Amino acid sequence: MQLQTGTFVTSAMDEKPTLPSAYDSPMNAYDEAFTEDRQPRPHWAPLLHSMGNLTDEEMLDRQHRAQRILREDGATYNLTSDPLTPSVWSLDLIPNIIPTDEWLATEQGLAQRSTLFDLILKDIYGPQELLKSGIIPSEIIFSHPGFLRQCHGVNVPGAHQLLLHAVDLVRDPSGKFQVIGDRTQVPNGAGYALENRTVVSRVIPNSFRDSQVRRLAGFFQSFKNMLSTLASQWTDTPRIVMLSPGAFSSTYFEQAYLSNYLGFPLVQGSDLTVRNGAVWMKSLNGLARVDVILRRVDDAYCDQAELRADSSLGVPGLLEVVRAGNVILANPLGSGILEAPALVKFLPAISEFLMGEQLTLPSVSTWWCGDNNDFSYVLANINNLIIKPAIRRHDTNSIYGHMLTEKQKLSTIESIKKNPHLYVAQSYVPGSMSPTWLDGKMQGRPTLLRAFTVANPTSYAVMPGGLSRVEESNTKTIVSNTSSSKSKDTWILAAEPEKQAEPVSDQILLQDEALQANLPSRVVENLFWMGRYAERAEISIRLLRTVFKQMNGVDPLPEESRRTLLEMASTQTGCLPGFMKASEKLLANPEIELASIIADGRRAGSIKSNLQAMLSCGEQVKEMLSADTRIIINELRDHIHELDRTYTNGLPSAPEESLDSLVTSLLALSGLNHESMLRGLDWTFQEIGRRTERALQTAKLLRSALTKSLSSAPQQQILESVLLSVEALISFRRRYRNRARVAYGLDLLMIDGTNPRSLLYQVEQLRKCIRELPRNETTTAGLSPENKIILKSLNDIQLADLEELAKVDPETQSRPKLEQLMTELLKQLEQFTILISDKYFDHTAGPQSLVKAYGETSL
Repeated sequence: MQLQTGTFVTSAMDEKPTLPSAYDSPMNAYDEAFTEDRQPRPHWAPLLHSMGNLTDEEMLDRQHRAQRILREDGATYNLTSDPLTPSVWSLDLIPNIIPTDEWLATEQGLAQRSTLFDLILKDIYGPQELLKSGIIPSEIIFSHPGFLRQCHGVNVPGAHQLLLHAVDLVRDPSGKFQVIGDRTQVPNGAGYALENRTVVSRVIPNSFRDSQVRRLAGFFQSFKNMLSTLASQWTDTPRIVMLSPGAFSSTYFEQAYLSNYLGFPLVQGSDLTVRNGAVWMKSLNGLARVDVILRRVDDAYCDQAELRADSSLGVPGLLEVVRAGNVILANPLGSGILEAPALVKFLPAISEFLMGEQLTLPSVSTWWCGDNNDFSYVLANINNLIIKPAIRRHDTNSIYGHMLTEKQKLSTIESIKKNPHLYVAQSYVPGSMSPTWLDGKMQGRPTLLRAFTVANPTSYAVMPGGLSRVEESNTKTIVSNTSSSKSKDTWILAAEPEKQAEPVSDQILLQDEALQANLPSRVVENLFWMGRYAERAEISIRLLRTVFKQMNGVDPLPEESRRTLLEMASTQTGCLPGFMKASEKLLANPEIELASIIADGRRAGSIKSNLQAMLSCGEQVKEMLSADTRIIINELRDHIHELDRTYTNGLPSAPEESLDSLVTSLLALSGLNHESMLRGLDWTFQEIGRRTERALQTAKLLRSALTKSLSSAPQQQILESVLLSVEALISFRRRYRNRARVAYGLDLLMIDGTNPRSLLYQVEQLRKCIRELPRNETTTAGLSPENKIILKSLNDIQLADLEELAKVDPETQSRPKLEQLMTELLKQLEQFTILISDKYFDHTAGPQSLVKAYGETSL
């Protein structure tokens, strides 16, 4: 490894050098790993020694492996909603290390802070002694949109109101931790910390094992136990769900990851409904009572009826059920008030008032501009302060005084003067420097640590670790939540090896039906459409590959065959008008239109648009996908990006080759689902989507290719093209000895039950699938409508006279009976999808407030 500065430190047991400081001593900041004389701190020495023995190539290989695992796990931190370019979670391989003795004091301080915030929450929505005694100015609370008057007097069962708490910490130049912020509405990040630990322990297992790092499993066991006891007043086996804003949430991966790890269904607002004073999950088996909601939706968006009327993320009527005590939210609604930066100034006085003690973990120095003395101090020292809104909002940013121009400074001062109570100022603490692997070498970057606590019966359990973040840029000294920062695993070293923690218990929900039977209807709908889009894309790709092979064959393609093939491409994809009734000029030069059918993602029906739709459906149900499925989906994304590059200048020279990798990945996805996926309702609906779409596409292909009568040679060419596109040409030639009669082709593609791509095979598979669906019993009225329509389609196919279908009407030069049958089958299959959709998928919108709340503003 190449070293820039520093000296080697040798071990008594090993003559090989440890890694000295590869970066200069930071100015006015604490260095996590090195002392002032640039020697490794004792708790860092083993790891630095281990990494010092790695070459640059070995270190880079481990870093790449870590990022590959994250990508395969689907670990994202999405700041955009593009399914083709998700932002993979960024992880630095070098952890942040904290020794045991130092952590114990921090752990006690975190538990004390959570206890204080719990008492504040109880008081603000209870007796309000802090306001009555003047400890907290009333305008800080009553002018804050996070203070929900509707929640006054609402209590969570048990000793604590604040159930989850995240605390952002930085070190001051002396190395002591200070708090710079609190997250209490939806304190996220714990799932990312767990993912970081999983990846780092796999990539550098020896260093992790030898360092005696404290495990995280115990914290998550406490997390699950806390949730399971919340509804103990009315049930011993509560149904717990995690409420997510949806796949477009920047932290959706964490929500899916935690829901799988803890064993809770991941739901969205549309999956829940309020009925008869309770909250219910809309599942395939009907409504299932929900007792506890672990929410990842901000306060204001949780109930359209009483809070933000323009929200689409919440459950209308939820607050009413909460007030009645029939459902419990973690954290409770209204806890966002605790995130107000203005509260930080008053925490010492609040602590004395509520607990009779001082906080052992101090907050960063804070001034509230609503106080005259503080206001004067802020104006006089703005160059050295960070200006923040007194009310934390997602759409506002902190202002760093030392980075302002004179004009910006005057403008900021004017804004503060207009509404001083809406601003606070805090001293600037740059944070400690931590070694980070960047650009092939170790560099020092500022670090921020997010710690987590969870309520237990007596106090708060603290995660023995956390989510560390470092700024990647060497020009910034401020760590942000944006994509420019990397994360780190946080190692809390144990004094002695820890016992292996028990895995997170699955004792909750034992009374439930199998979880597969309680899937939210939204989940199965996305799986249904994921199957349909995958099949639609595959068949379109196969046909276009065949078109290219025929057009670029050794022998020139007859004009009759050329026109039919191109029309088939337009009909099959639905990219119309395309080549339908095309001019001779377009038929002679089809390259631009063909390139558009393949690579124009904005064109409905194109191959790229179908693949994008499939990936979007996959993102919506990320928690349901296996690790191997995610790997294949990542490969598909790579192939789509390669497709974009290949088609930058139109149709490439060998267009059929550009589609091969897409077909291979789609086949791998189909095979994985068929061979590895449990035969639950999730698989059943994906299979129904696949089989329905394959039947529809096959019927459409037969109608567009074979209903029009052609002369002998072109007719054989088109029939063989159809067979080639469905991988049946070799079987056809072996069976019929190359006799290219349309009736023989229909035999193989329509009624051959041994051909997995025949119409008969698809409809028979659909018949088997719908037998497994809930609410599908035969009643006094007879078979269900979806059963009837599948049986009719099955009979129509089986009773078909192939010779009659192949007959040509001399007047129209077409096969009218074949066209009629295929049209009827298409109509019946489309009706089948409508019946399935209406019966099992949710399309109802919940109740909405008719009046927009006074003073409510949109984002």
